[in-house]
Amino acid sequence: MKGMGNLQKMLKQAKEMQDKIQRESAEMRVEGSSGGGMVTVIIDGTKSLISIKVDPEVVDKDDVEMLQDLIVAAFNDASTKVDEELSQKLGTLGAGLKIPGLG
Repeated sequence: MKGMGNLQKMLKQAKEMQDKIQRESAEMRVEGSSGGGMVTVIIDGTKSLISIKVDPEVVDKDDVEMLQDLIVAAFNDASTKVDEELSQKLGTLGAGLKIPGLG
């Protein structure tokens, strides 16, 4: 049953890669912005908000909706960047895992 040993080895490698990605995600910091940099957020690889910076010029008590929209846009910008970075990491890590029949 040589195939079972190979399968166990591949599963172990996959688990190690998953653990590595989770660690790297927690340590990752990605910046997103909107309004030409008027609102900037920093999130980690799990998309948890780390910090937010709002330029005082964008704060207008008569237009709170605009500020809210800028915050959402900055977060979405950062979120997209996290997805792209994780996708790249998965691509390079997955290339090292040789699975018969898949490449």
